[in-house]
Amino acid sequence: MSKPLDAVLNRILTSAQLPTLPATAVRLLELTARDDTTFPDIVDCITRDVALSAKILKAANSSFYSFQRRIVSINQAVALLGTNAVRSLVLNFTFLSLGEQPDNSLFNLELFWERSLVGATAAKLLAAQVPGIDADELFTIGLLQNIGQLIFAVTMPSRYNHILEQLAVNGQDAVETALEEEVLALAHTDSGAEVAKVWGLPPAILAAIRHHHDPDAYADGNPHERVIVNIVFLSDLVTRIFYSCAPERHYRKLLDAAGRLPGLDDPALKNILAVIHREIDRAAHSFEVRVNPVRPVPEILQEANIRLSLLHLSYEEMNRELIRAKQELESVRRRLTERNLLLERLANIDGLTEIHNHRYFQTFLQSEINRARRNRGSLSLLLADIDHFKQFNDVYGHQTGDFILKELCLVAKNMLREYDLMARYGGEEFAFVLPETSADTAMDVANRLHRAIADHDFFDGQRHYRVSISLGVTSAVPAGVDGFNRNDFIGQADQALYTAKNKGRNQVVLYQPRTRPAA
Repeated sequence: MSKPLDAVLNRILTSAQLPTLPATAVRLLELTARDDTTFPDIVDCITRDVALSAKILKAANSSFYSFQRRIVSINQAVALLGTNAVRSLVLNFTFLSLGEQPDNSLFNLELFWERSLVGATAAKLLAAQVPGIDADELFTIGLLQNIGQLIFAVTMPSRYNHILEQLAVNGQDAVETALEEEVLALAHTDSGAEVAKVWGLPPAILAAIRHHHDPDAYADGNPHERVIVNIVFLSDLVTRIFYSCAPERHYRKLLDAAGRLPGLDDPALKNILAVIHREIDRAAHSFEVRVNPVRPVPEILQEANIRLSLLHLSYEEMNRELIRAKQELESVRRRLTERNLLLERLANIDGLTEIHNHRYFQTFLQSEINRARRNRGSLSLLLADIDHFKQFNDVYGHQTGDFILKELCLVAKNMLREYDLMARYGGEEFAFVLPETSADTAMDVANRLHRAIADHDFFDGQRHYRVSISLGVTSAVPAGVDGFNRNDFIGQADQALYTAKNKGRNQVVLYQPRTRPAA
């Protein structure tokens, strides 16, 4: 490291204005880095800070997590969210409270955290597309990616003002890291990483802060960290779409760079851009960050294209076109809102029964498997099939079959807890996901469902019908099973259902693993 660089870093790290982490955050980082830390240790650390505990409970009960039931204690929050998610929450609230607006500075602290929140939300949505990546952790990393800018603003405000002045002249799309190295001999990516190291943050966060503007410069061989660096790199491009004077340019860069993430295809990326404005609003509300109204990305891009076309028109033509364009944009905004609401419903709800569909079931089950694995909790799955359903269609007609399906859903939903899931698996088959439920309790639920359907009078106004179902039940503690995965879990329930039908239907069967005969 060169002497000028050493001098700048030393000035930053010894500055009285350098932000420091609160004792609770420091203690929590220490605890989560140790192998012998216990669940009560985490809870005790957080509950010592009453104000922070209140913020965590408020966030845990917000739409940011969308739990079906209310979380009333830190103990319950840690149990349901897992220690990693709670640690991320603590760090998020800690970082969002760091720093004060420097005197006589061009640096806008409120805008900085607004942009950071956008980057964090983008990182979380992108991370959700990649297996094995913790989306909550990526929210925190996305929040911190440009922390070096804040470090510059509070530790050397007058020199950093010079950089901000030049960025104002040249535009925010200028390469700020090159300008920082020219003026300060240090880029904000390096200053942020060095301060994060002093704070004791994990290596993955340091790597993402240091390399998120240039992921190809990441030279370490850790594939997990490389994926995280690329996620944060893409999240920065998404952020620039919202704040750049040329959003379409960063959109094109984003499309070109999307191939850096396995599993991020073009439809998945466009879906993220279609919903991110709503997710930003949710995150801002949950973490109490003031943000300007967030417009949908398609609207931002369309407006940018309109501006480009207006450059070639006369003033009067421009004025006319501008009025027409505003009217068109308003119409587009309304249509986008209506279409997004419709698409969200069509994507997740079965049109006939109005319960969740197979696609949503698969997503929900994977989420609950991940949660159960983090919490070392149990999870149960039921598959149910209406016995001899074809006869209802053949004898009485498909309208009667449709009535049976809808009526059965109404009866079954009344037997479930608010955070259980009932979904149409296909045809006359239904799936029930029961979080935090053991095999014995799952069998109780299945038997109650079985009796409730058998006892119900299916009356459509003209005829009375009797309906029975067969159920297959399986239960597991995912953290205790090597190679546990969603497809095998569904296969177990399906095997139990097949056994129930093979034994004569109208019964409940618990999955029993096949044992190999003794040699």
